[in-house]
Amino acid sequence: MKSRFAFGVAIVGVPLALALLGPLFAGEPGPRAASFTLGGGHLLGTDFTGRDVGRQVLLGGRSVVLVALAATALAYLVALPLGLISALTHRTWLEELLMRPLDVLLAVPSLLMILLVASVFTPGAVGLALLVALVNIPDAARIVRAAAAEVAARPAVEALRMQGETWWRMAFGYVGRSVARTLAADAGVRLTGVLYLVATAAFLGVGVAPDASDWAVMVDRNRTGLFVQPWAVVVPALLIVALTMGSNLLFDAVLQKRKRT
Repeated sequence: MKSRFAFGVAIVGVPLALALLGPLFAGEPGPRAASFTLGGGHLLGTDFTGRDVGRQVLLGGRSVVLVALAATALAYLVALPLGLISALTHRTWLEELLMRPLDVLLAVPSLLMILLVASVFTPGAVGLALLVALVNIPDAARIVRAAAAEVAARPAVEALRMQGETWWRMAFGYVGRSVARTLAADAGVRLTGVLYLVATAAFLGVGVAPDASDWAVMVDRNRTGLFVQPWAVVVPALLIVALTMGSNLLFDAVLQKRKRT
């Protein structure tokens, strides 16, 4: 388990460091060269517009990571109160009112929903984060409700209700605190899926400009020169894979540790 945790940290550390710290070391853009060339002072060659690939790699990870983190946080910001209200309420009609619309969203594939909305509106980075959060809310809310329902059935909650404690005190002070570890584990695993969804949407041109400094966009726009200048595609693709795979290994190791304790 320790080796898996260390391996996950090692894999995810490189792309995460590049994503967060890369823009600090990118420097000013130099003059553009010919497209898909190697050498000429460019360690990783040039991309489809003649820009330095190394500089684009340093700049291209922050958008992927920040959008994924923001989308995960926004999803739980909505899912947490919805799930807690559904678990603690004694009114069946209220639970149905809150959860049934989410079932409709849950029935539509996430990427299809994003593409449908993007065909009507043109989302930027903020819009992409909102869309990814939206498609993750139904599943997250159901997990919150399932975890909170078991805690809400405990005698301690009924005792708090009989003592006249406020709903907020019961929901967040006791139930929310009791399911915190479960939700933290789910949020970690969910972040891996969100990273994949954000990268896929960016690859398809949703939420980013066609020539943006973004790892997924780099893979898409430079693939025509893959056999001429492969680094423009291989390096950002490997960083995306390392980010998702490393996150998955890391949270899997944490979950295994939680099961043993």
